[in-house]
Amino acid sequence: MQVILLERVAKLGQMGEVVKVKDGYARNFLLPQGKALRASEDNIKSFETRKAQLEAQNLETRKEAAAVAAKLDGQTFVVIRSASDAGALYGSVTPRDAADAATSAGFTIDRKQVVLTRPIKELGIHEVEVVLHPEVSAQIRLNVARSAEEAELQATGKSIQELAAEAEAAADFEIAELFDDIGSAAQEETAE
Repeated sequence: MQVILLERVAKLGQMGEVVKVKDGYARNFLLPQGKALRASEDNIKSFETRKAQLEAQNLETRKEAAAVAAKLDGQTFVVIRSASDAGALYGSVTPRDAADAATSAGFTIDRKQVVLTRPIKELGIHEVEVVLHPEVSAQIRLNVARSAEEAELQATGKSIQELAAEAEAAADFEIAELFDDIGSAAQEETAE
């Protein structure tokens, strides 16, 4: 099916281009979302008359998105989840969770704007892309932790696994010292 794009669509084309797409993609996504029109002669003429208005509207929304992206880019949001001692989450962090965390911090983000390149299934700080406009995106960080205190520790750069390893090493050192003290006391008793 031939369609006229009413806005930039990633991996497809720019506004005003006539492109050939699969029928299902056009019927189920492009047409209902208002991103394209069927490429009939009437629609092409209609688009030409509305082109200046659509370009002005696109420019305005891109400027708004760029202003929000400037504030949002580099922000860190805390997501509290339950997890195992090894740091594996019971479940995963979804785009909805990322959008809710950003919204609670005062930003207006829809879950459809959050792009996860891979599922978030472990504790730590993860980079996430937010597409605010087809031409504007921002990078945010999600600090996934079991508690607010743990999130603060992760923000300083220490992972939960490192802290657990440090605690285990300290405990092993204390046990070794205790056995050394017992061993030296036993040697003193046998020497007397």
